[in-house]
Amino acid sequence: MVPFIDVVLVLLIIFMITAPILQSGIEVDVPKTKTIREIAETRIVVTVDKGQRVYVGNDPVRIRELASKVKSQLKKPQDSVYLRCDETVPFGIFATVVDTLRQSGISNISIVTEPLTDRQKTN
Repeated sequence: MVPFIDVVLVLLIIFMITAPILQSGIEVDVPKTKTIREIAETRIVVTVDKGQRVYVGNDPVRIRELASKVKSQLKKPQDSVYLRCDETVPFGIFATVVDTLRQSGISNISIVTEPLTDRQKTN
């Protein structure tokens, strides 16, 4: 029984540490996909919410200031920038954010999605 408790405690600690890292403070409904990759490294998250407001981490930012704000937080130019975009945001806004980042020399942009539920996979 003791080893099982140790395992449960370790898992609890891992979830307590990783849960806040995986969730940004901005509420968005990201699209769901079949392919998902877990993220372990520290990262910069750019979020576009339903109101089409842009955030770096939890800080609101204007689109013209986005590139400089992200570049100031990047440790290495090849580091990933993660883009969380609400599924209701028009594609043009999404494309503008990606284009702004790429024009500033940021090429490693990953799009954040959620895994499909079992029910969605069968449809």
